[in-house]
Amino acid sequence: MTAATAVALEADGAGAAVPPVIELRDVTRSFPGPPEVQALKGINLTVSDGDYVSIVGPSGSGKSTMLNILGLLDRPTVGEYRLSGELTGGYTEDERAAVRARRLGFVFQAFHLMPRRTVLENVMLPMLYSGMPRDERPARAREALERVGLGHRVDFLPGLLSGGERQRVAVARAVVTQPRVILADEPTGNLDQATTADIMALFEELHAGGLTFVVITHDQHVADRAARRIRIADGRMSELP
Repeated sequence: MTAATAVALEADGAGAAVPPVIELRDVTRSFPGPPEVQALKGINLTVSDGDYVSIVGPSGSGKSTMLNILGLLDRPTVGEYRLSGELTGGYTEDERAAVRARRLGFVFQAFHLMPRRTVLENVMLPMLYSGMPRDERPARAREALERVGLGHRVDFLPGLLSGGERQRVAVARAVVTQPRVILADEPTGNLDQATTADIMALFEELHAGGLTFVVITHDQHVADRAARRIRIADGRMSELP
């Protein structure tokens, strides 16, 4: 039994099971019409701490809607989303923002780096919202950049970096607050084949260090590198062997 495939047991005398880090129960997300569109249809998904999951499917299949719900950027129309056992449906917008800042890290296709801020300043930005004391932020950001192999680029502006380096900055920004889960939305969509391989190797290294990954992609080669593979088609989910 490994951390990536089983629910861990707490080391207390009772041996109570730790809840999944992510759990969707009968989640449907509808958008009003006419006609009404069901982007997700009765989704059930459990992700344990330490899992590495890819969600693959064509454009319009519901992948982005799934990511928005997992990232607390959207709410299910029907069903429940529990994060580390906590029901999220009752969170206020401020509570959702606080949970995103502390428990979730995001990596996007378009990097979303601030062009007039240095690499170090970009990586420090999430700590403004996570409650990290100001005097601790630079050291934490430098540590995250060292972790992704960019400790020598701290004073560069993003425009001076390659695409792969910019995505590494984005990964450092995602991990700097020590989240439970990394949500990656088409993280290799703007990268060439060789750089894609580098970024996926970085993901695997971080996963081996204990991070939980959920990667949304249309690229089957990227999806196949995950320990668990899920396909979405027409809003319905199936787990691949």
